Amino acid sequence: MKSAQNNNVPKNSATGAGVSFRRRMCVLLSLACLSAPSWAQQPGQQASPQPAQVQQQSQPGQAPPPTISVKVKVVNVLATVRNKHGDIVSNLTKDDFVLEEDGRPQTIGYFARETDLPLTLGLLVDTSMSQRHLLDQERSASSTFLDQVMRVNKDVAFVIHFDREVELLQDLTSSRQKLQSALALLQTPQLQRADQEGGSNSPGGNSPDSNPGSGRRGGGWGGGGGTLLYDAVYLASNELMKKQQGRKALIVLSDGVDRGSKETLASAVEAAQRADTLVYSILFTSEQPYGGGYGGRGMGGMGRRGGGWPGRYPQQERPDGKKILEQISKATGGRLFEVSKKQPIEQIYSQIQDELRNQYSLGYSPNPADAAPGYHKIFLSTKPKDLIVQARDGYYATQ
Repeated sequence: MKSAQNNNVPKNSATGAGVSFRRRMCVLLSLACLSAPSWAQQPGQQASPQPAQVQQQSQPGQAPPPTISVKVKVVNVLATVRNKHGDIVSNLTKDDFVLEEDGRPQTIGYFARETDLPLTLGLLVDTSMSQRHLLDQERSASSTFLDQVMRVNKDVAFVIHFDREVELLQDLTSSRQKLQSALALLQTPQLQRADQEGGSNSPGGNSPDSNPGSGRRGGGWGGGGGTLLYDAVYLASNELMKKQQGRKALIVLSDGVDRGSKETLASAVEAAQRADTLVYSILFTSEQPYGGGYGGRGMGGMGRRGGGWPGRYPQQERPDGKKILEQISKATGGRLFEVSKKQPIEQIYSQIQDELRNQYSLGYSPNPADAAPGYHKIFLSTKPKDLIVQARDGYYATQ
């Protein structure tokens, strides 16, 4: 990932992007940690912030006994509950929930209805050519959403775009003005290149950006040869969200089709899970093809501009973007939405806003406490059988 301020990232390289991104974040990310329940300052599985101290009364003339620190592992789970009609249920108590880890019952040690905890939001916008006819709608709705959901001096957000590269347009900020300015930068690289060169055929990939003010690397050279969805989720989770505390959510606007990422779908999901970050996916597809013969819907990663050669290249089967986005969201405790005439993006953002304001926060110390490192399944349900719980599937334990 790179910053919009001329921070270059190697194309199609999650590793290179990560190195450059981390170098950038050393300068940009000097943020105070968001508040969290006092008993669990760190997300996911962590040690208690105040080690338990065991002291014995010392006899006169004796040295004071040593202090014993006891680390307590804690797992936090955010959940949304709905009834059979799809309405959010916000009046449950701790006793209404049943929690299991790897099939073993767990005791819920912390419970709250979280409507006031600080929120960290990440907006990840697909600017590949498959989205060229949709960016205006995405930009407008995202602007309204951020204005409505963000509370002044309490919540923070960042904006990333991804196509053939991953770029940080705006770092974590509580400034609505800065976020709006970042949204104004959203554009597909080919459209930008066409504006600069009049649509002439130019060599792809390795030429410098002819419009340095844009903050883009490559400026649309190469004809839509990438949609780094997995890299974007991975870097946003691992480099930004992992350092934050409190409630965290990514909102991904895309058709769900990845082309060219170095990271895999599995590693992107794992990064979000390790960062305790919900991923809300908004499936935004266009019926209008782009790029001529092969377009971007059947063929990706060509590194060519524009096409116009029907039948010259073999067509590849298009992945099911809806299933991909659904998998990312379900595993992290988020939700998939699909834009349609019956459900416009403004309505979807309204539903996401309602969820973020009506979540339950549960915490527990795993039993047994010496669970092996690796992935552990979480199953959260309610005693009332007609309710549907939306929560993450599990977490990664460390040594």
